[in-house]
Amino acid sequence: MGEQVPGKRTKAAKGDKPESRLALVRRARRINRELAEVYPYVHPELDFESPFQLLVATVLSAQTTDLRVNQVTPGLFAVYPTPEDMAAAVPEELEQIIRPTGFFRSKAKSLLGLSAALRDRFGGEVPGRIEDLVTLPGVGRKTANVVLGNAFGVPGVTVDTHFGRLVRRWKWTEQQDPEKVEAEVCDLFPKNEWTMLSHRIIFHGRRVCHSRNPACGACPIAPLCPSYGVGETDPGKAEKLLKYEMAGKPGQRLKPPPGYPGQAAPAVGAG
Repeated sequence: MGEQVPGKRTKAAKGDKPESRLALVRRARRINRELAEVYPYVHPELDFESPFQLLVATVLSAQTTDLRVNQVTPGLFAVYPTPEDMAAAVPEELEQIIRPTGFFRSKAKSLLGLSAALRDRFGGEVPGRIEDLVTLPGVGRKTANVVLGNAFGVPGVTVDTHFGRLVRRWKWTEQQDPEKVEAEVCDLFPKNEWTMLSHRIIFHGRRVCHSRNPACGACPIAPLCPSYGVGETDPGKAEKLLKYEMAGKPGQRLKPPPGYPGQAAPAVGAG
């Protein structure tokens, strides 16, 4: 990942003086550019072939790994390939198929509800507007932005736990509420960057900037991070904390896209 400069810190990190709005925008955009160089192959880590499949997979991804969802969805869509099919599912049979993803009863209820809504209100098609998507059972702004950005090409910022953690560590925002985080981060970047920015940040959060022990000493954006030092700063020790392709291990997709350096894994990895 290139030569690291752990110890080289931003003024915001040193606390010399408050970071100006212009400096914040410049630092945020530089972080985005550098992450683009580290992860030129970023993509959704959920396998999908249609907007409906992505919508269902994203609902299932709550409180579990994308890899676990990717192991479940082929069998799920073989039985229920369309919203009409899923809406007519026997709840207990649907629950059994998605059981490995956890919280299977509430997820099954959401899938039955959103499938029925797609059938009854949207002609069996996933709508391409956030105003419509968030009316579906189990679908909030995060899920809606995932679907819009990756199935419809509509720019959106996806605020999951990784995204929120990193943008607060980088001092892009102090907000905790996902909608407020989304609004403040969107204001730092041009709209056409929102979807790929989300992928880069989530990739980095899963691979390097972990929740409990971030690999600060192996982080390619350490010089730009005001929270440098909250995790392991020794380069050798930090290297051992890296996950997925950064550590020579598989990623979460079972059908990775062209250019992705990871390979599918049979076992479930950490999300």
